[in-house]
Amino acid sequence: MLDFAIFAVTFVIVLIGAVLYLYPSSRRASGVPGLNPTEEKDGNLQDIVNKGSLHEFLVGLHDEFGSVASFWFGGRPVVSLGAVDQLRQHINPNWTTDSFETMLKSLLGYQSGSGVGVTESMIRKKVYEGAINKTLENNFPLLLQLVEELVDKWASYPKSQHTPLCAHLLGLAMKAVTQLAMGSRFRDDAEVIRFRKNHEAIWSEIGKGYLDGSLEKSSSRKAHYESALAEMESVLKSVAKQRAGQGSSQSSFVNYLLQANLTERQVMEDGMVFTLAGCVITANLCIWAVHFLSVSEAVQDRLYHELVEVLGEEPVSLEKIPQLRYCQQVLNETVRTAKLTPMAARLQEVEGKVDQHVIPKETLVIYALGVVLQDADTWSLPYRFNPDRFADESVMKSFSLLGFSGNQACPELRFAYTVAAVLLSTLVRRLRLHRVEGQVVEARYELVTTPKDDTWITVSKRN
Repeated sequence: MLDFAIFAVTFVIVLIGAVLYLYPSSRRASGVPGLNPTEEKDGNLQDIVNKGSLHEFLVGLHDEFGSVASFWFGGRPVVSLGAVDQLRQHINPNWTTDSFETMLKSLLGYQSGSGVGVTESMIRKKVYEGAINKTLENNFPLLLQLVEELVDKWASYPKSQHTPLCAHLLGLAMKAVTQLAMGSRFRDDAEVIRFRKNHEAIWSEIGKGYLDGSLEKSSSRKAHYESALAEMESVLKSVAKQRAGQGSSQSSFVNYLLQANLTERQVMEDGMVFTLAGCVITANLCIWAVHFLSVSEAVQDRLYHELVEVLGEEPVSLEKIPQLRYCQQVLNETVRTAKLTPMAARLQEVEGKVDQHVIPKETLVIYALGVVLQDADTWSLPYRFNPDRFADESVMKSFSLLGFSGNQACPELRFAYTVAAVLLSTLVRRLRLHRVEGQVVEARYELVTTPKDDTWITVSKRN
């Protein structure tokens, strides 16, 4: 299953580390064109570092060698796929393991789905997805309230005031995820601030040590990371114990996991995955969507008219969101243009073949999603923000294949889409969004693509 093909990406470096640990080095030549190792020990690691990110390295790799290319990570060959046709050959819709969960849990030292039977893994995954869906259904009024509070705050600003998107929308994501996942305890701002501090300490280090070894070389950084992780685990365990004693009337994510008879340890692990990934994915989808609307008046006006036509003056509801088709197109185009998650990865479980190239068993295969999302053969004028492209059924099929839409989309992304739809439906009907003249927004391609610096807009009230 491709759930992770989207977000597993965020932890591709982690998977590389896990592969190197779990499997002996294989030096079988794959016959795939690509780079020779720059150094025997590190392979092409220094080339990746020199490019600034793995995504930027993959862009250059595929420009030089085509849609199927190889490089070396340490003494191990890696194959990267950078076009829709090649991904279609490799993706198996019947995969039962969730690569995102596997990679993130490997980093955190938790048992991943690969360590249990197929049936147990599928049941656990369904419990996790069902818990997120039920949490949204039963806490939608709370989500709407949090969004309205933020929009009220923006509406009070004079038009000349610059609004910092990253700071405010990360705050919204943190509040939404913590309160929906762990309940009323996180209505206390002090609890949210404490959570945010630990979340940032953990997320900023995920994957970094596997890429450059810097975490292991810095005892202070490693101690800070481990302390933050231990504190978050302690909080999640405490919440699980507290919620277990309150019966089945509670409707938080943790409660739904408990109702499925998961152990305290399993509840803590799934809670960690959801809160870590859910916050970052939700925040950055919202940040990029609002930014793109602020620089595209025509798209903003068209979205406004759809919202008025479908919703009138009523608040958005969970049932109405599927009717907001243009809003969905805006969010799809946001994911594509921002390259929200620029890569995914899978371990080749059995020998496979893409085009004429044989991929040996236990080869790490990277899905260069950031390359594919900007491929002119798949997307017309790929660098232009154009939600209309998603009115084309063939475009939606390609997007779904990559794991960004439909049943293939991971639950954290579906959660983020819901939060973003609530935000846009509330915000755009009340306020006009304006770009800040002279502002240049550059992307940082890390685990999830984020702006390098805080992004600013101004707002004005609609007549």
